[in-house]
Amino acid sequence: MADSAAAVQGYDDVVLGRRSIRGYLPDAVPKALIREIIALAMRASSSLNTQPWNFYVVAGAPLDRIRAGNTERNLAGVPASREFRGHGEYAGPHRERQVEIAKQLFGAMGIDRHDQEKRLDWILRGFRQFDAPVSIVVTYDRAIHGGDIGPFDCGAVTNALVNAAWSRGLGCVINSQGIMQSPVVREHAGIPEDQVIMICVAMGYPDERFPANAVVSRRKSVDEAAVFVGFEE
Repeated sequence: MADSAAAVQGYDDVVLGRRSIRGYLPDAVPKALIREIIALAMRASSSLNTQPWNFYVVAGAPLDRIRAGNTERNLAGVPASREFRGHGEYAGPHRERQVEIAKQLFGAMGIDRHDQEKRLDWILRGFRQFDAPVSIVVTYDRAIHGGDIGPFDCGAVTNALVNAAWSRGLGCVINSQGIMQSPVVREHAGIPEDQVIMICVAMGYPDERFPANAVVSRRKSVDEAAVFVGFEE
C-alpha cells in the first residue's frame, strides 16, 4: 500500500502532476482518508453557497454489484440512462482532442485499432470503473434540477476532489461509463430519488506498472484559450 501519511504536495505540484488513473492497486483505501479528501473538496466554490452536492462512497460488495450490473446491462444492449444531459458526438477540435487522447492511451496499452478483443476489454474496464477499490458517486439535490448551476457546482467540487486525492497519494479518474446504467447505481449505492446522479469518480492507489497511468494529456495553451481585454502590453 502507498504511504497514506506521505507529505501533502504543494498546489502547483498537484495541478501539474495529476493524471487520470485507470489502473489501481487492490489495496483498500482508509475511510478516514476519504473523509479528509471530501472535506477538502467541499471548500470548492458554490453559487450563493448553496452546496448542492452529495457523495455516495461505495466499496466492497456493493461496488462489485454495480460493476456487474452496469456491465451486464450495457452488453445486453440496454440503452444508457445517465441522468445528466449528453452532448452527442464531438466534432472539430473537440473531436480531434478526443481522438488524440484515445491514441495516446491505446498506444500505451498496445491496443491496435483493429484489435477488437483488446478494444472491447478496454471498454469493459470503463464499465467496471477501472476496477478501482472505491467509487464516489457525485449527486445533486433534485430540488434544483433543470438549471445549469447545480451541475456547474458539481463540476467544481469534482475537480477539487481529484486534486485533493492526488495531494494525498491517491489517483482518480472521472468516469461517466460507470454510471451509464443509473438504476443499478441507485439501487446498490442506496441513492434516494431526491438526488440526481451527476458523475462518478474511481479512486484508489495508482498501479505504477499500468501503462496507461503514465499518459499525460496535451492541454491547450493559454494563447489558445484566453482572450485578454483592456491590458497594456
